Amino acid sequence: MSETPPIGGHVMVAGGLATGGLAYAAGIGAEMIQVFVSNPRGWALTPGVPAEDARLRDSGTLTFVHACYLVNLGSPNPDTLTKSVASVRHALTRAAAIGARGVVVHTGSAVSRSREEALLQVREHLLPLLDEIPDDGPDLLLEPMAGQGRMLCATVQDLGPYLAALDFHPRAGICLDTCHAFAAGHDLAAPGGVRETFDALHAIAPGRLKLIHANDSKDPVGSNRDHHENIGAGHIGAEAFGEIMRHPVAAGVPLCVETPGKAVKHREDIELLKKLRAA
Repeated sequence: MSETPPIGGHVMVAGGLATGGLAYAAGIGAEMIQVFVSNPRGWALTPGVPAEDARLRDSGTLTFVHACYLVNLGSPNPDTLTKSVASVRHALTRAAAIGARGVVVHTGSAVSRSREEALLQVREHLLPLLDEIPDDGPDLLLEPMAGQGRMLCATVQDLGPYLAALDFHPRAGICLDTCHAFAAGHDLAAPGGVRETFDALHAIAPGRLKLIHANDSKDPVGSNRDHHENIGAGHIGAEAFGEIMRHPVAAGVPLCVETPGKAVKHREDIELLKKLRAA
């Protein structure tokens, strides 16, 4: 992976995964993209369109897939668990078909049970999915959450027991969302905050950071609220994103904006990140 981090965003795919997605990417100046391959707020497993899949794959665009938001492999609800497993498997299969590098999945919640019980269930159902990934397939990227409810991963430190439950499987990577990390208590805006956070990540999971969701935060540090803001307009501030790109742990790791607004705002956020990258 290049030491220069590609910068892009989550793209709209109306009109087709490649037709819509690549046009949106061009409009916002994205060097990489993230897409949904099914309804992010529903369980329906949408089949792909072979021609669109081939066009996106052949474009050579650095692509990531975000799994359905409803996925919770720690859930005590058997129906939610079954659908979560099917949804992650579907996302991995579709990601392989379009040549995506990784599938982002939320690390889930214990809901009404103990963290230990939930992690045992995650182990039972996620390890087989990781084992199914072909050598040339996408990694599964674990995304810690903002700390609301009984989330299994919020802080960087929470990734330790989560990865241990998965035997530190080689296909288990990490997607770090800056808004989530800030909401969970990692003060990226404070002097030394970026260094401390990314040093801790390296100590716990060296070499596993594969994607950064670059989002500012509408709420202050430690809020446990997942409210994204445009780059530089929130409590994290633009300077922290420049520091992130200069930290050796983030060297070459793609940055993907998931910020409010449509194409105009996304282009502005990407342009600002590119200026910070060049500084």
